[in-house]
Amino acid sequence: MPQITISWPAGTITAVLRDTPTARRLLDSLPISGRANVWGDEVYFSVPFSADPEPDAATVVDKGAVCFWLDGDALALLFGPTPVSQGDECRLISAANIVGMIDGDPSVLRTVRSGDVITVDIV
Repeated sequence: MPQITISWPAGTITAVLRDTPTARRLLDSLPISGRANVWGDEVYFSVPFSADPEPDAATVVDKGAVCFWLDGDALALLFGPTPVSQGDECRLISAANIVGMIDGDPSVLRTVRSGDVITVDIV
């Protein structure tokens, strides 16, 4: 599957997308930019499309997951616990479709600040 880059003023990461309807919708929308929101160890930002829940939509995901947050029409990048997590889990406030996984160490997302412009594009 294709790779995407996710960039903000202090860094850039890449992620590999899964072959899902939501991931294809994301690809069709690229390039996109949004203003970052930081919520615990989650960064999320609005995207210009909606998606339906997929069969494996989840609230608890693996560290490094690239998710489409269904209730917020936003991409959510999880790299650790959020305010609703139990222990070390990566938990969203509500269900999200998993569209991909970050390559390498997702903790570099700690350098994102609320209000930063995040840009997503195809590699």
